[in-house]
Amino acid sequence: MNISLLNFQKAAIERLMVAMQTTNREIILKAPTGSGKTIILTHFMKRYLTENENVVWVWLTPGKGNLEEQSKDKMDKYIHMVKTKLINDLMTTGFKKNDCVFINWEKLTKKGNKALSEGERTNFKEWIEKALKENLEFKIIIDESHQNFTSKSDEIVQLFKADKVIRCSATPTKVPGATLIEVSEKEVIEEGLIKKLIVTNENFPSSVITNDQTEYLLEHALNKQIELRKLFLSKKSDVNPLIVVQLPNSSDSLLGAVENWFVSKGITYENGQLALWLSGKHLNLKDISENFSKQVAIIIKQAVATGWDCPRAHILVKLRDNMDEVFEIQTVGRIRRMPEAKHYGNDIMDSCYIYTFDEKFIKGVKESLGSGALDACTIFLKNEYKDFTLVKEQRALVNDITDPRVVQKSLTEFFKDKYHLTNDKGKNKLSLSLNGYVFEDEIVKYTYSGDVVELADLTDTEKMNAVAIKVPLNTHVHGRDYHHYVAKLGSEVHLEYQYINAIIQRLFGDKVSFWNKLINLSTKQVYCFVINNFQLLSNDFKEAMAAELKKISLDLKFVNSNTFKFPQSFMFTYDSTKRNQIEYKRNVYNGYLSSAEKRSAGERLFEKWCETSPGIDWFYKNGDKGDEYLSIAYLDNSGTIKLFYPDYVVSINKEIWIIETKGGFSRSGESQDIDKFTGKKFQLLKDYLFKHSLKGGIVRYDANEQELCICTDKYNDDINSESWKSLDSILVK
Repeated sequence: MNISLLNFQKAAIERLMVAMQTTNREIILKAPTGSGKTIILTHFMKRYLTENENVVWVWLTPGKGNLEEQSKDKMDKYIHMVKTKLINDLMTTGFKKNDCVFINWEKLTKKGNKALSEGERTNFKEWIEKALKENLEFKIIIDESHQNFTSKSDEIVQLFKADKVIRCSATPTKVPGATLIEVSEKEVIEEGLIKKLIVTNENFPSSVITNDQTEYLLEHALNKQIELRKLFLSKKSDVNPLIVVQLPNSSDSLLGAVENWFVSKGITYENGQLALWLSGKHLNLKDISENFSKQVAIIIKQAVATGWDCPRAHILVKLRDNMDEVFEIQTVGRIRRMPEAKHYGNDIMDSCYIYTFDEKFIKGVKESLGSGALDACTIFLKNEYKDFTLVKEQRALVNDITDPRVVQKSLTEFFKDKYHLTNDKGKNKLSLSLNGYVFEDEIVKYTYSGDVVELADLTDTEKMNAVAIKVPLNTHVHGRDYHHYVAKLGSEVHLEYQYINAIIQRLFGDKVSFWNKLINLSTKQVYCFVINNFQLLSNDFKEAMAAELKKISLDLKFVNSNTFKFPQSFMFTYDSTKRNQIEYKRNVYNGYLSSAEKRSAGERLFEKWCETSPGIDWFYKNGDKGDEYLSIAYLDNSGTIKLFYPDYVVSINKEIWIIETKGGFSRSGESQDIDKFTGKKFQLLKDYLFKHSLKGGIVRYDANEQELCICTDKYNDDINSESWKSLDSILVK
């Protein structure tokens, strides 16, 4: 079975490859639970083995959850033509070149563990020594490195005399001097692998009065499970969401109460709908991780075994006795995976849920995840807006594959347009030089010198003198930097390393013939060009994907036009800790609060403006992903169809306006908008408004004038241009 790697996974593999060439022994891979850490590492191992000889990978895991077997099985399933072994295989055959050996270190270190006899333990060391004498090089991966790693574990690691040790975890322990490779939670959410939000105590009143806390929490959890099950079936997905009930470690008293409550709802051990995972007692665990399995709930006593992977786990009920327990992020991680590794465009399905009266646990969730954990409640559309309609554009065909030829064409046209390049490669080089590009046969790095009056001025490079430090190119040392930067440029245009590297060579290098080449650089010069100009190249690659290029247009056969109506209800997320909890009466939903999250500063200012300005009839905040929201289709310059979701629909004096909010302008007029596609989105919005006889524009905050401004005609990133008008002067009559 082949698996298609996601952009952040490809980038992580490239960074691991670069890290393997540095002098640092220790490498830390920090990746959220659900990010496909095993997929990243197994593909990386295979890639490393294809480029290096006489290597043996040793994958060490902790715990009793047979994590080493799970990891081996995943590598066997997704990676072809590799030799994988468990410890029993090893004891028969020893270590061989290109082996990937998966070992549970606790089988070697734990006192009383009978996995290996004393003779076999000795033999294990002998196999290592034999491999070292045969000049095999060991590379170590320590999975879940935060768990139970002791001096005895380290003794095992030292036996291999490895020059590289990769420690991976969602919550790794710090290692001084280690190379850190971090996969951000945002990247994983954007790819749909983990849920967008963690919702705590949804629809709880401000003061809960109940005779039975356990019953109260379980009731909410089961109602949510039933709701989710119906939604999955409506999407034709046979996913049966699982409730995870975690009992306190220090008490046995709650188990009977939980079991009895589920029995009263017809959920029992006998009919297979209730599962149990306690120390020494397992019931109905067979196939529990399968999306279609019939278990509705599982009762656990402590954090489920390391590596337990059940993507359909959607709801956590955290019970407590008289003592609050220490918060563990891994517990929450068990309910964060998406069951089918994708978002459904429905906030309820794309979130996970925690129900608990444990205040310390809730505080831990919010401190660890920030705005990823919010309060939530369901709010409903007001009757007078139920018949309102607009036209939304959606993809008619799936088009998520980036075409390298389209990217190459887009980059070529962009560079020619922006820098006025021609067929004269000498003049092209001069033009790029005049626009900041550095052409050197050496690596150029900068430091600063000069006198400053205040310490704060040390960070202001404009007050200092730039000093260039030139280092002769070393292809072995700087090759790592080149590969790393090329991979990052590839991620800007959604292409794998080999494709973007080929494009760079075609456009800028002399080794690959290409009729539309921009400049002619030797291989060493290309290395220097990419390393010295990485930031400029990165900015230009991003702009090229967003630029208006004449020959990139969207074929209407790829787009469907459908009716958009405001959703009848939606899960409203907000921050209950904010001082102001004002209900915005002009919103189309009852109960919409000023503390709505997640909101940018511009969105918060615009919503406040809508609520307080004269002439505003009502406003609606659009979603940012999903079939139920208002969308406009467009084609980016990598050839991928994307959807633009404008932020707001507003009725102003009975006229419908569609508004997109963006980052503002500083007091000095500097743009704070980080979206390279704003210009293109403005044109998309303008075309849509013309087609449907509506009004609208882009709204941004001007810090100098301390007011919101709107652009409705011709987009310009200069706040002092005539394109920008005061929002009040345009919209309020």
